[in-house]
Amino acid sequence: MSRWRYERGLEDIGNGCFAYLQPAGTWGLSNAGLVTSDGEALLVDTLFDLKRTREMLDAMRAAAPAAARIGTVVNTHANGDHCYGNALVEGATIIATRAGAAEMDEVPAPMLAMLMRQARSGAAGALGEYLVHCFGAFDFDGIAPTPPTRVFDGELTVAVGGKEVRLIEVGPSHTKGDLLVHVPADRVIYTGDVLFVDATPIMWAGPVGNWLKACDILLAADADVIVPGHGPITDRAGVRAVRDYLVYIRDEARRRYDAGMPPADAARDIALADYASWSDAERIVVNVHTLYREFSGGKLPSPGPIELFGLMAELARRPR
Repeated sequence: MSRWRYERGLEDIGNGCFAYLQPAGTWGLSNAGLVTSDGEALLVDTLFDLKRTREMLDAMRAAAPAAARIGTVVNTHANGDHCYGNALVEGATIIATRAGAAEMDEVPAPMLAMLMRQARSGAAGALGEYLVHCFGAFDFDGIAPTPPTRVFDGELTVAVGGKEVRLIEVGPSHTKGDLLVHVPADRVIYTGDVLFVDATPIMWAGPVGNWLKACDILLAADADVIVPGHGPITDRAGVRAVRDYLVYIRDEARRRYDAGMPPADAARDIALADYASWSDAERIVVNVHTLYREFSGGKLPSPGPIELFGLMAELARRPR
């Protein structure tokens, strides 16, 4: 049993480090982090809409005086549930990997707001119902795109008061530009969506080998507390579970690819076994398509996001 609560709100993990948690960690319900030292503060990710980001910032300011003026925001990757609230941290330096920053232009909040209006109108049918299921709790109207102001490749070390914070690029893996946030002195790592705990990982970009290497970095790191992008605070056991899932899905998909089975059929055919209890199991559709693209050396294109969400909607309705 974890020593950390998994309840909505701010969790003090010690030495001026905090995790902001959003159960149950499903679509859009991401975690964030706060690192403080000597009156300075660094925020790890913002949230999916302005209301939730304001609530998070209010909780942080109430718990840590340094959060009254956050000097640095780190976006772990480009998905909106980790960066759409950037505009509310005025005056901060916003850091991301170069690849992550470029990817933020692909699905801006106004595009998602328009898509959700169509989904709620009923015009999109079963796909619309699934999109409302995934994203209906969020308000994307009025979100101003606020891109990073500093980008890097590889690794970057920043100072927060007397603390050193290491930013380690591990993408492309979950997305094109993922990074880890390591606070060595406090033995804490914030992983972004390199880790989903008790929720099914989704591999938008790949290759899977990069994601496995990211897990190996986490397992080798001198860290006691690991804050995932979604789900409860974990330790190396949570990392191993994600790594094992990725290996299992890779191997199962490879067998079906070699047998000539189409990717959508393979996603339906793979038994989830020990992972069936994880939320959002239908994400296997995306994972298999991404793996097939990798197996083919890029010759087999993956469907676009709308088609993939349609396939996930179909699989989510089917008993497994």
